Amino acid sequence: MGTGLAVDLILHGIGAVLVDQSVDALEKARSEIISSVRFAPLIKRTAPRVADEDILTKIRFTTSLSEVHNCDFIIENVTEDIKLKEEIYRNLDRICPPDICFGVNTSCISITHIGGVTARASQIIGIHLMNPVFLKSSVEVIRGYHTSEHTIQLTRDFLSQLGKDAIVVNDYPGFVSNRISHLFMNEAAFVVQDQVAQPKEVDDIFKKCYGHTMGPLETADLIGLDTVVHSLDVLYQSYQDSKFRCCPLLRKMVAAGLWGKKSGQGFYTYNR
Repeated sequence: MGTGLAVDLILHGIGAVLVDQSVDALEKARSEIISSVRFAPLIKRTAPRVADEDILTKIRFTTSLSEVHNCDFIIENVTEDIKLKEEIYRNLDRICPPDICFGVNTSCISITHIGGVTARASQIIGIHLMNPVFLKSSVEVIRGYHTSEHTIQLTRDFLSQLGKDAIVVNDYPGFVSNRISHLFMNEAAFVVQDQVAQPKEVDDIFKKCYGHTMGPLETADLIGLDTVVHSLDVLYQSYQDSKFRCCPLLRKMVAAGLWGKKSGQGFYTYNR
C-alpha cells in the first residue's frame, strides 16, 4: 500500500520519504512505482504523464526510519500486526517533532489504541487507503477517541491535494468498510470451501448481479489473503463474535503461500 501511495504522490508532484525494512523491498517498490506511474495515464485519462527521468526525483528510499523526522505528515503502511505497529509508533513518536500528525493506514486496528502508545493521541488519525490508491476519489478516515478537529482538517487538506474526499467515521475495529467487506470475503471463501461454487462463479454473481466492480474473492486476492486473515483475527478478537471466525480455507491458503496477487497465486493465478 505504501507503494501505491507513493505513485499517487508522484502523480500529484508531492515529495516523500519511503521507508522499508530491507534494500530488496525498496528495490521492488522502486520497480513497481516506475511501472505504475508509466501506465497510470492509460488507466486514468486525467493522470499526468511523467517523464521516466522525473518519476523518482521526489521520492527518497531508505531503510532508516529516522529519515522521516523532517516530514510534514506521516502515513504508516505496515501489515496488520498490532505489536509491530506499536513498536513503529513508539519510534515515530520519539523521532518526529511533537506537532506532526500520524496517519494510520489500517484495515481493522483501533486508532484509539494506537494513539494510546504515543504522547500525541490527539494527532493520531486513521487513513484507510484502498488499492489502487491513485484511482480512488474518496478515503475512509477514522477519528480516534482523542483525535482533534485540527488533525482531521489537516488530513482533509492533505487528501484534497491528492484529489480525494475524506469520509470521516468513528473508531471501532474494522470501522465501516472492513467490518462489512471482510464478512463478504470470509463467507465467499466458505462458499468455495463448501464446494457451492467456484471462485469465478462467486465473483461473477457480485459483479453481474449486484453491479460490483470486483467480486469478494478478487478483492481478497488484491488485498492479500495474509492481510485478510490478519484482519479477520483482529475483528474476531475485538468483538468475540463468531461471524468473524476466519474460514479454514483462507488459513490453509496462507500457510501454503497462496497470498493472492502479490505471490502470483490465490483464488486466481497471476502473471508476475
